[in-house]
Amino acid sequence: MKKYGLIGYPLSHSFSENFFANKFREEGITDCVYQNFPLENIGQLRELIAGNRDLRGLNVTIPFKEKILPYLTGSTEIVKAIGACNCVKINGESFTGYNTDVIGFEISLLKDLRPYHSKALILGEGGAAKAVAYVFEKIGIEYLYVVRKGESTQQKILFGDLSDSLINSHTIIVNSTPVGMYPNIHEYPPINYDVLGSRHYLFDLIYNPAKTMFLQKGEAGGAVIKNGQEMLILQAEESWRIWTTALDL
Repeated sequence: MKKYGLIGYPLSHSFSENFFANKFREEGITDCVYQNFPLENIGQLRELIAGNRDLRGLNVTIPFKEKILPYLTGSTEIVKAIGACNCVKINGESFTGYNTDVIGFEISLLKDLRPYHSKALILGEGGAAKAVAYVFEKIGIEYLYVVRKGESTQQKILFGDLSDSLINSHTIIVNSTPVGMYPNIHEYPPINYDVLGSRHYLFDLIYNPAKTMFLQKGEAGGAVIKNGQEMLILQAEESWRIWTTALDL
């Protein structure tokens, strides 16, 4: 029996286990299973691999998309470029890293992108944020990271320094943080939602709940909104393609 799974912590919010269970059932795949592996720290990964010799692939979520890099034996150019991995193909001692967030975000984003969406704010700067930034660079959209602490730079600004004029000029706003994710559904990133309008496009990588407070507040201002559900499905299907058909690097 070939085994696949998800590592991260916590995993109570994850849809991957049910997604792949349904996929296997609907497509008549009887020689594969998928399960969640909640790890409190990335150091437990070696024990997980040692105890599951039938593992063929892993998805990687918060907080391990960057921490898993030292465990890889190889990685794609995208992983090397952004420094984040959310999909691992396992073949014997080969432990190869991919990033399927990139393809999922790009396809989902482009469906509602308009010519006036030329500048973006990325809330957060973790592994998912880096995948978002990679896509923006690819399609020619200027962006700023917005973070809670540290020092402002040419490409990074603190939430406390985020002006109304910047929100007005950056008409794409992507929440790449877990703020607002179930069960903390009443939380939302600290930006001024009163200045949002119909030219804004708010994209939340969170998919549970389907409409976070971030998206609700954007919708109230007339913004186009989208959650991470479609992106998640796209990246899950890309993970499956990598595990089952992609050539080893």
